[in-house]
Amino acid sequence: MIRVLLADDQSLVRAGFRALLDAQPDIEVAGEAADGEEALRKVRELRPDVVLMDIRMPLLDGLAATRRITDDDTLAGVKVVMLTTFELDEYVFEAIRSGASGFLVKDTEPDELLRAVRAVVEGDALLSPGVTRRLIAEFAARSKEPAAAGTLTELTEREREVMALVGIGLSNEEIARRLVVSPLTAKTHVSRTMVKLGARDRAQLVVLAYESGLVRPGWLG
Repeated sequence: MIRVLLADDQSLVRAGFRALLDAQPDIEVAGEAADGEEALRKVRELRPDVVLMDIRMPLLDGLAATRRITDDDTLAGVKVVMLTTFELDEYVFEAIRSGASGFLVKDTEPDELLRAVRAVVEGDALLSPGVTRRLIAEFAARSKEPAAAGTLTELTEREREVMALVGIGLSNEEIARRLVVSPLTAKTHVSRTMVKLGARDRAQLVVLAYESGLVRPGWLG
């Protein structure tokens, strides 16, 4: 059973999400929070698998709450998905750099929300290739200067190649076609790369691809 915590200051939004999620046989809402401070308390108390976290909340905003969750090693199993009104919210890129596993717009289709919750538990990104490309195009140029390429020394040449393709927003299936390998092989390369770099999930791997200088803004394949 996938346990979800809803963190949003609008009770109507929480009620809508709860009704949808609780109707699923494999998902349950473990709790709710109306502000960032309450979200932190509930996360530590309930240890949910996924937190649907609104970016803008009173007392402590979702960005700060996410950073505290992802910085806490005892909460390593908790995945945070940011909720935003607009796909290119000014804080989205920073949220992912802070450790969020992805983001969803609040008016997303119900099926997409359910798919997203299930996907993030499996360690997949909540960024479709198209959204990843738009996100990168909008925000990557504002990110900090690339770190030394030495941070990727543990990777094989193929893993660097795969990481670059993840960075420009390709899915495992698209990577497989580009490299003429099976989707399972592509997924294995992505997983090994994440393990070697200590990336929490695919979304963070995208950020690392930019911060390491492996991929630069505008390289959208």
